[in-house]
Amino acid sequence: MSASVSDQEKQQELRGRGELPRHVAVIMDGNGRWAREKGKPRVLGHRAGVDSVRDVTEACAELGISYLTLYTFSTENWNRPSQEVNALMGLLIKSLEKEAATLHDNDIRLVSIGDRDALPTAARERLEAVCEATKGNAAMTLVLALSYSGRWEILQAARRFARDTASGNVTVDSLDAARFKTYLSNPDLPDPDLLIRTGGERRISNFLLWQMAYTELHFSSAYWPDFRRLHLYEAIRDYQDRDRRFGRVESAG
Repeated sequence: MSASVSDQEKQQELRGRGELPRHVAVIMDGNGRWAREKGKPRVLGHRAGVDSVRDVTEACAELGISYLTLYTFSTENWNRPSQEVNALMGLLIKSLEKEAATLHDNDIRLVSIGDRDALPTAARERLEAVCEATKGNAAMTLVLALSYSGRWEILQAARRFARDTASGNVTVDSLDAARFKTYLSNPDLPDPDLLIRTGGERRISNFLLWQMAYTELHFSSAYWPDFRRLHLYEAIRDYQDRDRRFGRVESAG
C-alpha cells in the first residue's frame, strides 16, 4: 500500500491539525440502495462495496489508526432472502481468500466479533484461518463484526457472568463496568472514538451498544460503494473539531 503525493499531503494535514482517532468503527450502509438506483441486483452493491473496504482500510493503516471495525453482517441480516445471504457469505469467503496475503504483508491483524458458530462452515473456517495467520501482526487491527449485534453481545456477556456466578467463581457484588467488559466478544478492543455511518441514515442499528457510550458519531450521505478515503478524511476532520469531555465541563480557553 502506498499513498500518492497529494494523498500523503492530506494525511499529513490531518496529523497536524489534531489528534487522530485510535479506533474507527463503520456501519457500511447503502449497498442495496446504490444498486437499486442503478437498476442492478442488490448483490452487485455488496460486491462494489468491497472496493470501499479496501480503500478505507488502506487509508486507516497509512494514517496510523490502530483499530478499524466494520459492521459486516448483523444478526438481523440472517432474515434477508436466502439468495442474498448466500451471496454475502460467498463474497466474504472470496474477499478473505483474496486479501489474506495483503493483510499479512502490511502487518494488519484480522479479528472478528459476533457469533462465529452461526456462519456457514466454509466461511467460518476461512475466517478462522486468516485470523490465525495474521494474529502476530501489529500495525493495525481490522475487526469484522459478523453475525453480530450489540444486544446479542450484551446478552451473551450477561449469560457468561451468570454462569460464573452460579459456579461460585464471582459474586454479584463484584460486577462493575470493568468486569462486565471482560465478558464481551473481544474485551481487549478499545472503545471506538469515531463511528461513521454511510448511506444517509442517522441511527446506530444495534452496533457496539456497550462500547459507544462516548463515541463521536459522523453520518455521511454517501452510499458505501461510493465511500472512499476522502470521505474518511472528512469524518476525521469532523472528529478533530469535537470537544470530547466524557462528562467533564468544557475546557477553558
